[in-house]
Amino acid sequence: MNIPNRPATIADVARQAGVSIATVSRVLNGTTRVIPETAERVQDAIRALNYVPRTAARVLASRRTNTLGLLLPEISGAFFSSMLRGIEAAARGAGFDLLIHTTGEPRHALPHARLPLGEHNTDGLLAFTASLENEEITRLYSIGLPLVLMHQTFTGCEIPTITIENKSGAAHIVAHLIEAHGRRRIVFLRGPESHEDSAWRERGYCEALETHGLQVDPALISLGGFQRETAQAAIQDLLARDVAFDAVFSGDDEAALGVLTALQAAGVAVPQEVSVVGFDDIPFAPFLSPPLTTVRAPIEQVGSEAVKQLVRLIRGERADLLTLLPTEMVIRNSCGCT
Repeated sequence: MNIPNRPATIADVARQAGVSIATVSRVLNGTTRVIPETAERVQDAIRALNYVPRTAARVLASRRTNTLGLLLPEISGAFFSSMLRGIEAAARGAGFDLLIHTTGEPRHALPHARLPLGEHNTDGLLAFTASLENEEITRLYSIGLPLVLMHQTFTGCEIPTITIENKSGAAHIVAHLIEAHGRRRIVFLRGPESHEDSAWRERGYCEALETHGLQVDPALISLGGFQRETAQAAIQDLLARDVAFDAVFSGDDEAALGVLTALQAAGVAVPQEVSVVGFDDIPFAPFLSPPLTTVRAPIEQVGSEAVKQLVRLIRGERADLLTLLPTEMVIRNSCGCT
């Protein structure tokens, strides 16, 4: 069946899927059980036709919800609390309400017709990295729903992205460990695989080593997951295997807490024997023992800037495709500085 030039209707979806209009309606509403194979055919037809339910199309055309949608993997932890504070204040200042949906880690993707946030109940979406499947990003872009990504770039569509200077921030703090403290065996703990922030921080780590004539040792790169428990386990594993190291770049501050816990439990003195540094400068960083040397990221500003760009799109104005916010190193005691 050819995809129509006009906006698709529920009848078009029914014909494409070879089912009745009532069956399509049941799949859209999710209130009555439909045989999985049939439901999958209907969802395939919806995607192929870029079908938008009539009520959603009216909302999309009228822009009358005065509501922004926010997709996050979670809200727990100081990082997301700071980002949410920036988003909420900016949305309220611009006259918009805010709907939030947490996707969880790992995320359980839903078919786009059942997404809790989207064209049916918001004027536009803010999405943190890994909160939307690439296919869904493309679909939302194709139907014209304003969309802004945070800490994630997306090729093929002109979608604004708000992120930070991860690579230069990481390179500066690793260079500080080498130049100021003579560290040579520096562990790097990666964040989640899906996070661009982690990939850029690893590039900065590698470039700093290479600039100072040090080889990148795969034995010193492990998974921290931006989580204290995962980072603690990674350091415990390195110690158990007698891997020699004199510094740890933990990937982020949450992971740094796990690093400090593991080292202190093993009787390793920080910073005398091993320097520890983080990334983000979340509120508890100055109060760790020892206080954490880290890279300050403008987390709250990422949230407020994302709202600013999304509101521009909603109002039919031109938005900046890439906003790269600066980071800065914050020196405390955990690296060895006094």
